[in-house]
Amino acid sequence: MILIVDDKSENIFSLKKVLEQSHFPVDEAHSGEEALLKVLRKDYALIILDVQMPGMDGFEVAEALAGTQRGRDIPIIFLSAVNIEKRFITRGYASGAVDYVTKPVDPDIFILKVKTLYRLSEQHRELVRTKASLTQEVEVRRQTEKNLKRLSAEQQTLIRSFPQIVFTVTPDGVLEFVNERWFEYSASKTAFPEVHPDDQRLKEEMDHATKQDEPFVSEIRLRHLATGTFRYHLLRMIPLIQGKSVVKWVGTFTDIQEQKDAHDELDTKVRERTKELMQKNAELELSNHELQQFASVASHDLQEPLRKIQIYSNRIRERCLVEGGDALTYMDRVIDASRRMSSLISDLLSYSRLSIKSLFQRTNLNELIEEILIDLEFSIKDKGAVLDIQPLPEVECVAGQIRQVFQNLISNALKFSVPGTPPRISISGEEYKDASGRTFCHIYVRDNGIGFDEQYLDKIFTIFQRLNAKEEYEGTGIGLAIVKKIIEKHGGTITARSAEGEGATFIISLPVTQNGDTHI
Repeated sequence: MILIVDDKSENIFSLKKVLEQSHFPVDEAHSGEEALLKVLRKDYALIILDVQMPGMDGFEVAEALAGTQRGRDIPIIFLSAVNIEKRFITRGYASGAVDYVTKPVDPDIFILKVKTLYRLSEQHRELVRTKASLTQEVEVRRQTEKNLKRLSAEQQTLIRSFPQIVFTVTPDGVLEFVNERWFEYSASKTAFPEVHPDDQRLKEEMDHATKQDEPFVSEIRLRHLATGTFRYHLLRMIPLIQGKSVVKWVGTFTDIQEQKDAHDELDTKVRERTKELMQKNAELELSNHELQQFASVASHDLQEPLRKIQIYSNRIRERCLVEGGDALTYMDRVIDASRRMSSLISDLLSYSRLSIKSLFQRTNLNELIEEILIDLEFSIKDKGAVLDIQPLPEVECVAGQIRQVFQNLISNALKFSVPGTPPRISISGEEYKDASGRTFCHIYVRDNGIGFDEQYLDKIFTIFQRLNAKEEYEGTGIGLAIVKKIIEKHGGTITARSAEGEGATFIISLPVTQNGDTHI
């Protein structure tokens, strides 16, 4: 924008028209004081200043502008029709003008001068702006460089304090930087630490990896200068990439000797413990085999005299104690005790035989339960029991053992029924998948018997544990222990839900398949 300063409006009007015809933006001031105020508020590319004005004349305005930050670089053209002498022209140039034009003004020459000065002014202003921008950029770069140097110094200090050995390598394999730990394994900044002879191939693999621009991680042994011993280190090499090229490699050696020693010691202890366990397992298997043989022989040897006790007791009762009395009562107790002893021996033998490996087979549980109901036909009729057997899935199991599970549970439901109330027994099942996706089946055996208090849930599955007096209900206290052991050997679980006088529900969870196992 061009500022015209003249106290006469007609002069401003004529100059303004000439300039606007050449598409120059124009502003006007009617006194020197107004011109100074406008220069402080706006940016001007050129000032056309009349010399002869009341108050401050043009020379005083030019001198005042030269003393301000905003006005001293604005080119000034003096216009005068009165002061055309050399001394006035000289003073005009001395006060900061770039041209001194006398009136009358030739419009064509005047416009050429204005265009030239306007262009030079704009170029000067652009140079000033560029210089300011460059000055700011230089300052920013200087500050950035200062910060980078500070950060670099901090990083160097941090790296030197690392417990690991830290180093950088150029793409052509020249060591560029090492921290203080490096000199525990190398006497020179340019020499790589001595590698164990058996690990030389790892050094070659590292060199190959760096040529392929691939990260490298491996265990390697380095010779410690002070002790002369080789210590295990974990070596990591990571490329620093700019654009598509690797500019350097950053490497670390982490001392893992203590971990290796601890691992080796643990391996040794594990091997020793495994050997001990294998030996103990062999001894246990031998002991179990001997125990099974003993149980079989013992049960046979114990059953034989018990049978004789029962036979001769029955004969004495039938032939010698027909008239009753205390002797008959005592003899009945002897017979009952021998019968319970015989059942106990049979149950103990069954429990011990569960340790013997057996073959898994695909088994139809419904057919198995039908066979059990045939065996228990007389007890079912005698009790007037009602049974509801729902379809059950086929499972891989030891059929004889699972048969014993259902036989014990059904027999218990018949045995522990409420006097005077026909037993109601239902058996149902459903398949489901566990968190790993393996298929199991839930089997529910429900009855309406006497039930039990659930606080004794764990007790009912413990061998020789009974919740009822043997005078009221027969049994050895082994049946449910046998059931639990069989289910667990099949990889399943068993629990129960009950309340006194409200019956019981036994819940069995069995895997449908045995994960490829063929024996237990």
